[in-house]
Amino acid sequence: MSAGDGRRAAARSLTDRGTAGPARRIALARARLLGPRAALAAANLLMLVIWPIVWMAPLAKAGLMPYFGGDTVSVLSGIAVLWDNDPALALLVALFAMILPVAKTLTLALVHARLLTRRALPISDILGKLSMADVFLIALFIVLTKGVGVGYVESGWGLWLFTAAVLSQIAIGFLSRRLGD
Repeated sequence: MSAGDGRRAAARSLTDRGTAGPARRIALARARLLGPRAALAAANLLMLVIWPIVWMAPLAKAGLMPYFGGDTVSVLSGIAVLWDNDPALALLVALFAMILPVAKTLTLALVHARLLTRRALPISDILGKLSMADVFLIALFIVLTKGVGVGYVESGWGLWLFTAAVLSQIAIGFLSRRLGD
């Protein structure tokens, strides 16, 4: 029996005793608001605050590069520079780094609020994996640039923050699926 089953059984026993008085309604509300599902929902909603910080955090410092001449590169500044040189690539980076992570966060929020069924969880898993592809592309950019020997690229703390945010979002989705309804 999982923790969710025990809370549901307690909630059912409260409502099966006839009319639910104020004390029973409060206990029922507590059974729903407290616990791992509520913690996951809160952590997921916190991601809506973390994502904009991630987008502004320094991913890398690049010097003597064709696009980023000695600048600190963030997701937002990278998209702005790419927009001038290659709008299609800028849109692709914006999709993977900004739109898909927020879409996953909102999908999970709707599942946690029970406005979407649990059948939407596989969609959120796919969105999370596509977001991780962006971390891979940034790391690949750094490795290739270091290998070429033209200029320099140093990874910034924002790359670690971005990676942690994506992995946290994947973990929230995984745990949401494991807890069930």
